[in-house]
Amino acid sequence: MSIRFGLMTVPFSGRAWAETARTAEQQGYHTLLMPDTLNTPSPFPAFAAAAAVTETLRLRPNVIAAPLRTAAATVRETAALQRLSEDRFELGIGIGRPDAASEAERLGQPWGSAASRRAHLTEVVAAVRAEVDPAPPIMIATSGPRMLALAAQIADRIALAAGPQATEDDLATMIALARDNTDRPIAFTTQLMAIGDRMPRWPGSWNIPTADNLRAASSAAALPADPAEAAAILEHRHEKYGIDEVIVPSDIADAFTPIMERLR
Repeated sequence: MSIRFGLMTVPFSGRAWAETARTAEQQGYHTLLMPDTLNTPSPFPAFAAAAAVTETLRLRPNVIAAPLRTAAATVRETAALQRLSEDRFELGIGIGRPDAASEAERLGQPWGSAASRRAHLTEVVAAVRAEVDPAPPIMIATSGPRMLALAAQIADRIALAAGPQATEDDLATMIALARDNTDRPIAFTTQLMAIGDRMPRWPGSWNIPTADNLRAASSAAALPADPAEAAAILEHRHEKYGIDEVIVPSDIADAFTPIMERLR
């Protein structure tokens, strides 16, 4: 399988969102992604709008926080997106960012311990697979050992949610841990944070290292500016580790275009 590419972005208006989806499809992106927070639009209606103006582009939240919804609510929204997109929806899910506890409280949902959130995620995945026809691919975003072991058993794909300064060796350790917990084939996704000196705009409260900091740490999320060198790194990770998907923040998509052209 070749490397595929996902575009990560947030809608700001209906017209601009539709154009973003159409352009991503035309440029060869496989998947359109957006986050699930109370500070951004809900991904489910946003993806319904994107589905209406595209034909092949797949649609995936990156990722819904399982504690923010009951299993029944996630099943309902997933089934709707599968129908409206003609089966192009993919369920990206996780147990929630540490700072998402306050969002669960605002929605009147229990947050609970890490163990209870893992149990709820397992319930949601089982319900989606049992009640949505056809069931969408399931991607679980995680980095910790317990969640990696669980994701290896129930996910179709694992998004390696490592920290900004995680190295390629760190990714390799996570992949090995996941593979040690399953005999099924499983795919892996990573997300970029920098190309050369280019970085996405992040919320002011996020403590994100600079591009220089990432390079100094040998961060796997930072690619060199030279397209040939960057493409060679991604090909190496694909061949050695099975990382077959790269998520590109829209703020640096123009810098990624020449890299993507070399990999297609």
